Amino acid sequence: MPSFDLKDRNTWLIAGFIIIFSLFALWVRLIPMAGLTAGGEVDLQGIDPWYNMRQVEALTANGLAYAWFDPMTLYPQGDIIYWGPLFPTIIAALAILVGATTRPEIMFVGAIVPPLMGAAMVPLVYLLGRRLSDWKTGLLAAGFTAVVSGHFLYRSLFGFVDHHIAEVLFSTLFVLAYIVAIKAVHAEKIDLSSPNGLKKPAILGIFAGVAYLLGLFVMPTMILLAMIVAVYTLFQYLIDTWEKKETWNLAVINTVVFAVAIIGLFLFGFQHEGLGLARYTPGHVLAYLAIIIGSWALYALARATRDKPAYIYPVILATIGMVVAILLKVAAPALFDVLIGNFFAFFGQSAEANTVEEAMPWSIEAAWYTFNVGLLLMAGGFAVLLYGIFQKHRVDYLFVLIWSAIILLSTWQHNRYEYYLSVNIALLAGLFAGFVLERGWQEVAAHRVSEVAAPLDKKTGKNRKEEKKPSGGSDPVVLLGSVIVVILSVFFIISSLQVGLAMAEGSAYGGMHPQWRETLEWMGSNTPDTGVDYYKSYEKDSFQYPAESYGVMTWWDYGHFITFLAKRIPNCNPFQHGVTGPNGSAAFFMAQNEDTAAEILTHDGTRYVITDTMMDTGKFWAMATWFDPKAGPQPYQQTWLVPADQDTLVQHRIYTPAYFQTMTSRLHNFDGSMSASDRVYYTEYADAAAAGYGLPVMTNLSILDADTAQAKVEAYNAKAQAGMHAGTIGLENNLTMAGSEAPALQHFRLVHESSQNSYSSKTPDIRYVKVFEFVPGAHIKGEGTIEVSLTANTGRTFTYRQESINGEFVVPYSTSGTPYDVRAAGPYRIVGTGQTFDVSEDAVMQGLTIN
Repeated sequence: MPSFDLKDRNTWLIAGFIIIFSLFALWVRLIPMAGLTAGGEVDLQGIDPWYNMRQVEALTANGLAYAWFDPMTLYPQGDIIYWGPLFPTIIAALAILVGATTRPEIMFVGAIVPPLMGAAMVPLVYLLGRRLSDWKTGLLAAGFTAVVSGHFLYRSLFGFVDHHIAEVLFSTLFVLAYIVAIKAVHAEKIDLSSPNGLKKPAILGIFAGVAYLLGLFVMPTMILLAMIVAVYTLFQYLIDTWEKKETWNLAVINTVVFAVAIIGLFLFGFQHEGLGLARYTPGHVLAYLAIIIGSWALYALARATRDKPAYIYPVILATIGMVVAILLKVAAPALFDVLIGNFFAFFGQSAEANTVEEAMPWSIEAAWYTFNVGLLLMAGGFAVLLYGIFQKHRVDYLFVLIWSAIILLSTWQHNRYEYYLSVNIALLAGLFAGFVLERGWQEVAAHRVSEVAAPLDKKTGKNRKEEKKPSGGSDPVVLLGSVIVVILSVFFIISSLQVGLAMAEGSAYGGMHPQWRETLEWMGSNTPDTGVDYYKSYEKDSFQYPAESYGVMTWWDYGHFITFLAKRIPNCNPFQHGVTGPNGSAAFFMAQNEDTAAEILTHDGTRYVITDTMMDTGKFWAMATWFDPKAGPQPYQQTWLVPADQDTLVQHRIYTPAYFQTMTSRLHNFDGSMSASDRVYYTEYADAAAAGYGLPVMTNLSILDADTAQAKVEAYNAKAQAGMHAGTIGLENNLTMAGSEAPALQHFRLVHESSQNSYSSKTPDIRYVKVFEFVPGAHIKGEGTIEVSLTANTGRTFTYRQESINGEFVVPYSTSGTPYDVRAAGPYRIVGTGQTFDVSEDAVMQGLTIN
């Protein structure tokens, strides 16, 4: 590690700059504090931080004992926690240390830890830059780290209580420790028989191994750094063999590093079954052993082929690799999946993953918006690394090159890794800027020295300048390059600050919509307790849900909100658990008939269903994609071209009749009542093939009464030209005008809705969040249509209507005795006969027959 001379003025100047950069990085990250602490309680950013905060509360309540099983999510089986305890434990320990005991106090402590970790990245990257080059490069890289934005900044803002910034911190610490180790021993000859010869690599390897373990105890994805080490080791041996170097130094370092990881993992314990690398399983041990054995095998093969032509080594290596892969695939497929399959799966993509924002591929537009010319500086950094590798044989440059390239590829596939990549961009930008500016300074210094050293002019008594012969234009090129790099660096800093400050200021209002907070606070106070202690730690093997427990069905985005704020148990969660399959949330919300939906809720032990406007509109495509990845939202939502004026077509989202049959629409848009509309949107359109635009083109749109519209549809389609069609559709500006009729829901009743209307006008009146209860329903014998007038807790009035089936109605609303604030204004009435019925709460909850 670099030494520091405390008597040197430069040391204090450097320390001063690092402190300033760190404080600036901290200040930016604390900008959201003003908005997030309104009312004395932190409104956390995003989604996952709410669950991390739930873990912190559990840790503080259980003496820092970490629970690997949580029955407060994923009802009715509970969920296994697959990430490590280090990040929430740091927060919980700090909360205990400062005496934070109430929820607002603990949340504040948790909210401030990510900014502190983000600020700590500044000196860490300085050390990396100094190790790779000098203090000037270190300061440049540290300065870029202080201002770089994107996911790196967002995930270290005040209130984003998630382990991402801890992953970056400890993985970068490992990179620093590892390159110190490999560089320190690369040029030395290690004597394996001498304890003194092994002392240095052992100590450095232990430091790197401990840093790796810290990252691993944050998240199992630290295995990505082990993969980077494996790839680096392969390339380093290829280069060494090509240059006729024979050394076992790298094998020794890898052995120590991953022996420490193996020992630490055994002490930590295997918390999960199987061999997957995304969990704490023995698969990690197999992977680390493979790196150790592979390192020595690479050395042994290099030694065996040292007298052979240089190309023999890679040829034999490739052959052995293919043979081993084939044998593993045939003889040990599970081991193949651990060592090889996981590598390719990591860089894969699926339709379902593309509905998750952080798992989507990185786009060029997003990359340029976030980093701008920083990408150009990063490219220059890659060039400097290549120069150092081929001209100076820098082993640390090779590792940083492979580390940065793999992180870049990971980000390209899954944009969540941008928070890792930001560090590489800052470091490589600093490396490139330092490299160019150093050469520019050398040119200036050389020019000044030549002027001072020029001979004395006897006539004038002054130093005369010697005329130099043209040098091929190298001096101007270097100086021009320095000027360009300064301009790019300044632009990178300014653009990063603009993006970062906008992000920090825009995050001052937290991640939970106020309507959700309002709804879940109501749910926590007005629904039955589940019988599961929110703060108690449970073991999976011995836990059983009490009889009074139940689940809450909603889309997975909102699962952690329900756990933390309402202290109720969601059927699915933001880990995307409980979403797929015949009984998943996607199947429920896309169900086209109530019987199917009821079977799912019965299987899942669900009592309440929550919908919101985003599920009804903006998130609907994701729900449809999880339900059927091949079809996606196409059967329900489509994009059409609609004339804006005589010469312009604009894209609009339309809703097909199938959309209005889904449980999502029937609940949120119609409160479970019949979805028949008196007036509908009638449209005529050309399909994509006939339109020639790649999308259907609407040619006519009008609002008609339902019967007239249906008659026009039949008449038009009977005589339509090829590619021309007519139909009824739904539009987002009024989803209560159904494109098709759906029957009433018999077992779902609205019990609460949030205060805000999703539309700016008074009609339609669809509240942002709604809560429904799944009930047996009371039976009433009769024919025709029955209806009851209701008033919601917000004062909104609506009518529930249902047509009889086989001479019977099954109604979900009681007219007396309801414990909720959604109340009937009078008895049920059969339309046409005037016959009325009172329905008690007991009849609804026990499925009794009224008459």
